Amino acid sequence: MRRSDSEIPDIVVGRLPIYLRALIRLQQEGREITSSQELGERLGISSAQIRKDLSHFGEFGKQGTGYTVSTLIAELQRILHVDREWEVALVGVGDLGRAIAHYGGFAHRGFCITHLFDNDPNKIGEKINNLVIQPVSELKETIKKAGIRIAMITTPADSAQEIANELVEAGVGAILSYAPVTLSVPKHVRVQYIDPVLHLQRMSYYLNDRD
Repeated sequence: MRRSDSEIPDIVVGRLPIYLRALIRLQQEGREITSSQELGERLGISSAQIRKDLSHFGEFGKQGTGYTVSTLIAELQRILHVDREWEVALVGVGDLGRAIAHYGGFAHRGFCITHLFDNDPNKIGEKINNLVIQPVSELKETIKKAGIRIAMITTPADSAQEIANELVEAGVGAILSYAPVTLSVPKHVRVQYIDPVLHLQRMSYYLNDRD
């Protein structure tokens, strides 16, 4: 039986999309059956850890048989709530925001960018992939009316917190922030950060100095 969300460690939830991505790749390769051992070898995660993670949500495989790839994909999509399509608002249409707006990788993976916002008068009214860039002043009303629950922030750091506040007031419950600053939000709002510099600094620690 699936445990309540509060009982499941966030680190476990964070690995589920990794499993889903690997399973989709297996399906694309024409595979119908896989095992925790095979998934572990592909992902660099122990088979025991994979079985333990999945056990939080139910029993999906059979000993000696393994997992049916299509079934486990469907189950993980259901668990992650990506068996439907989520509308996403993107705030900040600079170089990074434009690249994300043009990115086609969200299609068929549960997400669709449906609204763009910026505070630059020169950008407002411009179209990107048939989406019109709206002024940030319309953000709260538009998002409330559309019932959007997920947003991305690709603004400079000095405006990210103000944008986050407006998103929360508009009813957004999940924010993916590319701004290099930690946001202050209510406990019920989930925030994930993507800062390439932090990852580079983490990797550079392991590099040996060379003449």
